[in-house]
Amino acid sequence: MCIHQLNLLAASNNLPISNFLGKQHPIEAHHLSSICDIMEKAMVNGDTCIIRCILVVFQVVFKFFFSPQTERNRDIVRRSGLLLWQLLMAPRDQICSEIQKEVCLAISSGLNILYPGEAEMNNLLKLVLTEGENRNSGLSQLRDVILTNLAEQLQNNRFGSEDDDHYRLNDELLHYILKIVVRESCVLITKCQTVSKDDFQRLLSTVPAASSCLRYLMAVQNHLLSNTILIKPDDSDDSDSSLQGETLKVQELKTSILSLATQILTGCDEVLEMLQQVTTALINSDISDREQRLKGLEQITKATMLGHLLPVLLTSLMHPNLQTLTMADALMPQLVQLVLYTSQTALLLKTQSPVFSELNSSPSCAPEQKGKHLPDERMLEEKEEPGFLTGLKIPAPWAAGKTVETVHPVRDNYKFKETVHIPGARCLYLRFDNRCSSQYDYDKLVIYAGPSTNSRKVAEYGGNTLGYGSRSVLGTGWPKDLVKVEGDTVTFSFEMRSGREHNTPDKAMWGFACTVRAQESSEDVSGGLPFLVDLALGLSVLACSMLRILYNGPEITKDEETCQELLRSKLLQRCQWQVEANGVISPALTPSPSPLPLTIEEDREFTYPSDVLVPPVGHYFDLPRIRLPPGIMIKLREISGRARPQFRPSIK
Repeated sequence: MCIHQLNLLAASNNLPISNFLGKQHPIEAHHLSSICDIMEKAMVNGDTCIIRCILVVFQVVFKFFFSPQTERNRDIVRRSGLLLWQLLMAPRDQICSEIQKEVCLAISSGLNILYPGEAEMNNLLKLVLTEGENRNSGLSQLRDVILTNLAEQLQNNRFGSEDDDHYRLNDELLHYILKIVVRESCVLITKCQTVSKDDFQRLLSTVPAASSCLRYLMAVQNHLLSNTILIKPDDSDDSDSSLQGETLKVQELKTSILSLATQILTGCDEVLEMLQQVTTALINSDISDREQRLKGLEQITKATMLGHLLPVLLTSLMHPNLQTLTMADALMPQLVQLVLYTSQTALLLKTQSPVFSELNSSPSCAPEQKGKHLPDERMLEEKEEPGFLTGLKIPAPWAAGKTVETVHPVRDNYKFKETVHIPGARCLYLRFDNRCSSQYDYDKLVIYAGPSTNSRKVAEYGGNTLGYGSRSVLGTGWPKDLVKVEGDTVTFSFEMRSGREHNTPDKAMWGFACTVRAQESSEDVSGGLPFLVDLALGLSVLACSMLRILYNGPEITKDEETCQELLRSKLLQRCQWQVEANGVISPALTPSPSPLPLTIEEDREFTYPSDVLVPPVGHYFDLPRIRLPPGIMIKLREISGRARPQFRPSIK
């Protein structure tokens, strides 16, 4: 279908045809009316070919050639919408899947034309989100098409535009979408237990494939986090209005992120609870392929919101822009619950690994162990203290090594310099590629044990043994064994000083390649952690970071910084303060007996008497208020030279 291909090509903004179609004049109302007449006649006659063609025409017209400015145009739009809706809601035995797909594409293309108002758009989206799974398959397909389109628009406008509010749905619709995502994730995990062996293998071959609802939530999350973390304020515009606008925008984004993060963590809590139930059920089951299902459970879990949404959210919440007291106070309870679920489930899966090996090695013991797969203390009886990290090696970021290399082959006047720093490493191990070579021995690589070429020189290599150029190598030649460099930093400096001769092949000017590791051999390199273990560690790190924020409390204000000396005053620390009804702190005015001494020795650290340190029963506002003793007040008056004020009776 030529028109369909035209529509697909026009969907790309980078092609010239898109600019051409965008400059065409809008279609007149009577032409769209004629298109509707053809559609009505085709629907009456059941001509599926004409119906498909007109649906594709609708897609092109809505996208490029129509603007509902007049009342007549709006009437034609309403007529078009009724025709499309009639096709969408038709019974499945009366409409084929291809036509239903084209109807959804037509409605999605003309979404802003068919539903111009915000209320109309929200009502449509609420309908497809709440009734899509129950009433009609066309509604669920329309939901997928609309959300996929909105997700693509958000990804294209990641760093903000005027259309953000249009692509980002309101909180109520986001709540409906999140409920669908949670339900889809729970159903996917449940299939690991309920489907047959062949269906389970087919399920493994299709994941991770994100649904349209999950893709939209991913786009919204990435959009909000990108604008909060990656966008920097405009340093050139330092006006008060600009700074105030930036501050308001950042606050709005943080509020949106907090709301979305709260909903996502709540949904993940429900999914993890289901995951734990399915894991326990599989452990206690007698399914023949139980081991394969437990291994495949991790892959299935990655296809849910736990794999698509949670890791990105956890990483982003560690950014300083989002490490706030408000975030910590709101998210801490959910983080603790998620840490418990992930660590418990990871421990269940880990403790089953030796069980399978025991069952496979001793079949005679299988009947005796059948009833012992219970997720309680009996499962956790190990030689070492049980835990989801027991027996696992946490990989270091540099475990796989870092490769440093020149271009291949090197060219004339080529220079290369790079420094590798691995924090905490006692020494570094360098392994060179066996193809390392240069034309002459003075076209050499110099290695320094430090951050610059001024550091201590370790070694230098150059030349080749292939019979070209210098026909020799510098020193003992390019190393075949590991080269050890003391310290945590190494610098490579290579310079091509000679010009390439006409008979020198590429292999004699290959340059060099070297892998830098903190371990002596690559055998120590870990293949990574299981997904749930990695997730539990990430949640634990974030929870500890949030606990630190809660412990530190609000940031010190400028007034507190200014009054640091006053706040450290021993006299003020001995006073009892009371909080008024409006929150204002003021000194206690009512006298109370004081057990404090009448003199102060400034060179000694003052401590309260033991009976004062014991808090009374009740609210802390009811503590006895201690005033400065009379002896201290007398000394203060003597030092200051101010006498006690005298109250004179008024003369009438």
